[in-house]
Amino acid sequence: MSILCGCPLIECVYCLACTRWAWKRCLHTAGHDSETWGIATAEEFEPVPRLCRYILAVYEDDLRQPLWEPPGGYGIKPDWLILKKTYEDTQGQAPPYILYLDHDHADIVLAFRGLNLARESDYAVLMDNKLGKKKFDGGYVHNGLLKAAEWVLDAECEILKDLVEKYPNYTLTFTGHSLGSGVAALLTMVVVQNRDRLGNIDRKRVRGYAIAPARCMSLNLAVRYADVINSVVLQDDFLPRTATPLEDIFKSLFCLPCLLCIRCMRDTCIPEEKMLKDPRRLYAPGRLYHIVERKPFRLGRFPPVVKTAVPVDGRFEHIVLSCNATSDHAIIWIEREAQRALKLMLEKDQIMEIPPKQKMERQETLAKEHTEEYRAALQRAVTLAVPHAYSPSIYGTFDEKDEEERSYGSSGESSFGSAKKSKTFVVRF
Repeated sequence: MSILCGCPLIECVYCLACTRWAWKRCLHTAGHDSETWGIATAEEFEPVPRLCRYILAVYEDDLRQPLWEPPGGYGIKPDWLILKKTYEDTQGQAPPYILYLDHDHADIVLAFRGLNLARESDYAVLMDNKLGKKKFDGGYVHNGLLKAAEWVLDAECEILKDLVEKYPNYTLTFTGHSLGSGVAALLTMVVVQNRDRLGNIDRKRVRGYAIAPARCMSLNLAVRYADVINSVVLQDDFLPRTATPLEDIFKSLFCLPCLLCIRCMRDTCIPEEKMLKDPRRLYAPGRLYHIVERKPFRLGRFPPVVKTAVPVDGRFEHIVLSCNATSDHAIIWIEREAQRALKLMLEKDQIMEIPPKQKMERQETLAKEHTEEYRAALQRAVTLAVPHAYSPSIYGTFDEKDEEERSYGSSGESSFGSAKKSKTFVVRF
């Protein structure tokens, strides 16, 4: 009798728990992910819409006679295009890309396109991975994306080295969307680890921009490389929030909503502390920029606001149950909203009538703030006991010998670092 009386009570508790979970999940919006982050400035966000247009240009067969250019064009001068590689050129080892010499912005840009649903080679890159399969520089990375990045560096090393040495004041930027974002992010890491291959290029000249980023590196690497890698997320984009391995996502592509809902329920039951302790769990790389343009319980799009931070915990850990989760992944929408956000930032600066001298001072202050935020993120990763995370030296440098002791093998595991260097050198954060 007592057992029978207890059954309704258990059912009531279970129903209340499910109702509470559904209520919290439905109320969780993308704005909650970045509500404590700072507001991005026009100076730091300026490259994003421009790089999105360069990525879109990779889809064109002939840039002199474009078919799909966005309003205002791609912003590319065909005479400055160094090379354009197609699937036939890469033999399926990497997604197509272009190398563009941007004299207007003193930038050497290597831009990758996103996933092509009709190409088996793209799926092969995604499927070439298992949880914890590939170690790199003291953490874990996506094996297939790392191989693609290494292949690109092998193929374009000489021309990149020539351009870097010919234009010593130009930055070197790697960017990509979706699948290409993972290749661009890991290529940035590989170049930073092998700067001698590009004429000992200064770390500060190397940049990576992952648009709609894939989760391609462990948390300690995502934070450690936040000074050179930036990720841009539009509102509810599903990919940066889905901890499900990329290979599993695209195996279930035709039932993606079902997969996202199941994953959403599963992740809700896993404490974040446990997630942070898993060294193999992959994350969106680097500093994050979140474009927020919709508000809960309101229709339509609002003027976009860009938030930025280098978070350690709360790093897009919850899937947003939204009908825009897949459309916000499209590079066309990201370029459009990023351009709108930049335009609003510039208009605000014009209204404030900031003198050029103060703009320069603001840029210097911004650089200092980013450095401080970066160091604070490294320290917080240590505080939260993130596996293989370590705090920076008070002098802002660390010795490569110490780094090798901490590392699983940027030297031993990476194909580019099989031979350890005999001399110890200093790497600046």
